[in-house]
Amino acid sequence: MNKPRILWVDDEIDVLRSHIIFLKNKDYEVETANNGLDAVERVKESFFDIIFLDENMPGMTGLETLTQIKTIAPNIPVVMITKSEEENIMDEAIGSKIADYLIKPVNPKQILLSLKKNIDQKRLVTQQTTSAYQMQFSQIGMRINDKLTFNEWIDIYKKLVFWEIELATSEDAAMDQVLALQKDDANKTFFKFIKEHYLNWLKQEHKDRPVMSHDVFRHKVFPLLDAGNKVVVLLIDNLRFDQWRTISPVFEEYYRVDSDELYVSIIPTATMYARNAMFAGMLPSEIERYYPDLWDDDDNVGNKNQYEEQLLRKQFERYRRKESIYFEKTSGMRRERQTSDSLKNILENDLSVLVFNFVDMISHARTEMDMIRELAKDEKAYRSLTLSWINHSSLRDLIRSLAGNDIKLIVTTDHGAIKVNNPIKVIGDRETNTNLRYKLGKNLNYKSKNVFEVRNPLSAFLPSRNVSTSYIFAQNNDFFAYPNNFNYYANYYKDTFQHGGISLEEMIIPLVTLIPKV
Repeated sequence: MNKPRILWVDDEIDVLRSHIIFLKNKDYEVETANNGLDAVERVKESFFDIIFLDENMPGMTGLETLTQIKTIAPNIPVVMITKSEEENIMDEAIGSKIADYLIKPVNPKQILLSLKKNIDQKRLVTQQTTSAYQMQFSQIGMRINDKLTFNEWIDIYKKLVFWEIELATSEDAAMDQVLALQKDDANKTFFKFIKEHYLNWLKQEHKDRPVMSHDVFRHKVFPLLDAGNKVVVLLIDNLRFDQWRTISPVFEEYYRVDSDELYVSIIPTATMYARNAMFAGMLPSEIERYYPDLWDDDDNVGNKNQYEEQLLRKQFERYRRKESIYFEKTSGMRRERQTSDSLKNILENDLSVLVFNFVDMISHARTEMDMIRELAKDEKAYRSLTLSWINHSSLRDLIRSLAGNDIKLIVTTDHGAIKVNNPIKVIGDRETNTNLRYKLGKNLNYKSKNVFEVRNPLSAFLPSRNVSTSYIFAQNNDFFAYPNNFNYYANYYKDTFQHGGISLEEMIIPLVTLIPKV
């Protein structure tokens, strides 16, 4: 491995010989320059991992040298060293994107600490993160195999997401694989947990079970409205918990977190079912029964979420609520840039619901477009693409404006998604739906050990096309494929993000209440 290369620029470089010998003994390679012009030439001619730069030199000053170095090699970390503690000099240096700032006289330990922080940080972070996860690995593994409550599953999932994000900053690919295997084990056990408890949850009162899709408005929104608050519900379709953790700092610039909960998406974890249930405050079979004109069959034709606003208003009518409602759904970038213009409507109403479908669009585009698949090639890149979207969308401006108007903000989603890679054969008739994570039909043929079967849809509060209709749900990272052209479709959909089935990523999703900082 090559030694890290340091360029030390100081007009009194001879006085620093003891420091340079110290660094060489620590296995660093050190070159020197005693003026700015020589330093700039050295940077043109050679590569350095870091530069120590004296601020007060005759001729070309340290700040002037810094400016020229940054035009040649903008990514080299530069540590400014100066005798002066004047605030304007510090401000100018920091504004020029220095990596660190040291006041003379410096001692060897200060220099070594700066080196470790700026060029050894990734290696040290990897070592510390790997060590910390290794310590928790066995503990998490033992808990996965316990008989857990839902709240304990939330705790497990939070820990797995924490380590997934932490290990993404390291360079230890082996630990990434270990974590992936542990998540796989967790999802297999979580699938058994859902099979055991899900149908019973639907029969229970809200207080005796987790918050589910159809509880969200009663549980979170109504109490805020009752307290006289203006409320905005921001629903980002298909937003996983790890994605929320990645984008939450954007919100926390303007808001503080009042409650940071996770709730359960109903199954199928698909927009038609979960989001309609949320807005209606009812389960799918209840919506079909009481509002048949507002429910479309799952036949993959047309827009099956075209009545969301009507369902929301129906929920408010059932509970005799009189609040004024503004509803807006945004599908693409062009519409999103117009969202900030909606602030006037938001201020004029008690409740505003904004639906953003962009993350879901990324997921679908990743399946169909090689370029998007490359941009979101893994979980880390998928999170990064989500963060890039929110940083450069008009949604960020809207969030800031809402905070300045003392509006309570609820950020949530309807379901998550999982990266699938294991095809499972299923046979169905021509009326069987095409979703990869769940199937419904009357002549389904499959291996029952691989799926959660619901032979009586009404037991899961799901619509039934006829007396023979049944539902099946995929577990973990499985996906359904028909025997015809099985290999083609298995390869086409492998490593794509899908939803509709049973997994931690799809079912345990964010429900966050934010209060403006101002």
